[in-house]
Amino acid sequence: MEDEVDRLVAAWRRERPDLDVEPLEVLSRVSRLARHLDRARRLAFSEHQLEPWEFDVLTALRRAGTPYQLSPGQLLTQTLVTSGTMTNRIDRLAKKGLVERLPDPSDRRGVLVRLTDEGRDRADQALAGLLAQERAILAELSRAQRSELAALLRQLTAPFDNIPG
Repeated sequence: MEDEVDRLVAAWRRERPDLDVEPLEVLSRVSRLARHLDRARRLAFSEHQLEPWEFDVLTALRRAGTPYQLSPGQLLTQTLVTSGTMTNRIDRLAKKGLVERLPDPSDRRGVLVRLTDEGRDRADQALAGLLAQERAILAELSRAQRSELAALLRQLTAPFDNIPG
């Protein structure tokens, strides 16, 4: 089976035989797959009236377990955005009734962000929709192939996830 990347690589090998274009065979496919995944994610989230960033914040809180709350700093760490961006996101989610701000009992100056029941329900429903979309994307692979691919991708991404800052 030939795909668009095969045609792209063949063209570069023809036009630039002096270059080793082997990385394109893997990373161009990863890039193309990421675009398809982004479309699938947006579809799954829009079905539940959520933007991707809203899903990211809500599911960070949902993964925290009962009582589904984190400090803004913990949310920053999990979502990789700036403090100003997170403040704006919390404000917008609170206005929609998906999160609430509570005083932090261990820090009089601090706050905690807690998922509301509506926020938890939307996060759970959107996650189920996302998993259905992702299963469809992976449908051509066997369970063993999915495990192998996950291990190989982990090997590539782990060094990036462990970079300080």
